[in-house]
Amino acid sequence: MTNPKMLAPTYDQEAVQPMRDELIIVGFEELLTPEKVDEVFQNESGPVLLVINSVCGCAAGNARPGAMQALQHSKIPHRFTTVFAGQEKAAVARARDYLVGFPPSSPCIALLQGGKVLGMLQRSQIEMMNADQISETLTGWFDQYCSRSGPSIPAEEFARISLFKACGSTIPLSSPGR
Repeated sequence: MTNPKMLAPTYDQEAVQPMRDELIIVGFEELLTPEKVDEVFQNESGPVLLVINSVCGCAAGNARPGAMQALQHSKIPHRFTTVFAGQEKAAVARARDYLVGFPPSSPCIALLQGGKVLGMLQRSQIEMMNADQISETLTGWFDQYCSRSGPSIPAEEFARISLFKACGSTIPLSSPGR
């Protein structure tokens, strides 16, 4: 039996909400339960982008901005999804089950289709790339595997987005009873 304390969020939910909102505003769907993860990855026939979000600096400076920018491309995945490391831990664990052959990594970005990983950027790669390089990598995958027309939101809306540039070192830990 899993200890409920082990599944409790690591960070204060209100403090991480801006990090969630960045992806949500460009169309990412949050997968908050293992059941929702399974529903998407077992039933979706088209390409699915998965971002395992994180409070770390490379998520704020590289991964989220790069993924968001990539969704302004002319071709985008059928769905774009996200789970948040340290928050909905059971959903994150289930999402990682679909990343066969890759060790756990937060953040990471993967393109999957039919249970197969088509492309993967792990934290070690994300740390060495800037947002433009990440976007370029993702749009290369999109050109190769995706047929849905982009962008995910109009360019005018995207231009008004202010990115949350913060590292998790200042995010308060979650406290029981909150």
